[in-house]
Amino acid sequence: MSIPLSVGETAPDFTLPSHQNEEVTLKDLRGKNVVVFFYPLDWTPV
Repeated sequence: MSIPLSVGETAPDFTLPSHQNEEVTLKDLRGKNVVVFFYPLDWTPV
């Protein structure tokens, strides 16, 4: 179950692979500007 965040609310911690296939954890980036870009695979409908 997902709960939407309000503007200004702290995002929960999560870990994703970077473009260099290294794990990046949100908590390691606290205090920095972070942009998370999600995009569909090129063979999936949008």
